[in-house]
Amino acid sequence: MSVRFGQRSYELEHIDKGDYTPEEYDECSAELRWVNRWMGDASALKRSVLPDIARGGAREFTMLDVGAGTGELLREVALAARGRGVHARLAGLELNERAAAGLVEESREFKEVVSVRGDALRLPFADGAFDYVMCSLFTHHFRDDACVRVFREMARVAGRRVYCIDLHRHPVAYYFYTTVGRLFIHTRLVREDGALSILRGFRPGELRRLAERAGLKDVKVERRFPYRLVLSASV
Repeated sequence: MSVRFGQRSYELEHIDKGDYTPEEYDECSAELRWVNRWMGDASALKRSVLPDIARGGAREFTMLDVGAGTGELLREVALAARGRGVHARLAGLELNERAAAGLVEESREFKEVVSVRGDALRLPFADGAFDYVMCSLFTHHFRDDACVRVFREMARVAGRRVYCIDLHRHPVAYYFYTTVGRLFIHTRLVREDGALSILRGFRPGELRRLAERAGLKDVKVERRFPYRLVLSASV
């Protein structure tokens, strides 16, 4: 792999090509939950998205997580809402059948969370069906034009705001992951796809421009430790 940081890589990851066994997928999902919890996604959610929603002051809200995986972030949203005495109705959309089933299984203690199978490029919901629509570590799997289509669909079904958490393409993030990170990461998919994911990630200005191309308004992109970008925008 030629390492370049000036522009996004479009090389496909194993998870995109589907060249993995069901056992590898399950191992990858389990390890990714640990990696994402300790390397930024839950933290970015708690420090950016959840406070933004709380400032709205609503006593109830709906949210869609596009490409939700097994629903870890939705469960964090549910816990935060419970803690504030707010009623939340949360949906996780997944095209992958195993991930959609995993979301149901792992969210069995969260009746406010439901799983929906569908395509992010053609969301199976009416305009404005949810107050908030988010995605996490999802858009870097798409080329730029497809990212714009995803953002447009997210904006279409959002009534208030859209959020996107993704990777900041940065040399320090890449070399840390491929050196120190390898001491703690064991599965092939996470080792290889994780490094490539960083190269497929974004610079702040790139992510902002894609959202603006999609017609999102008041676009803001924040950097969050460690090497995460959080985009928020109105519709």
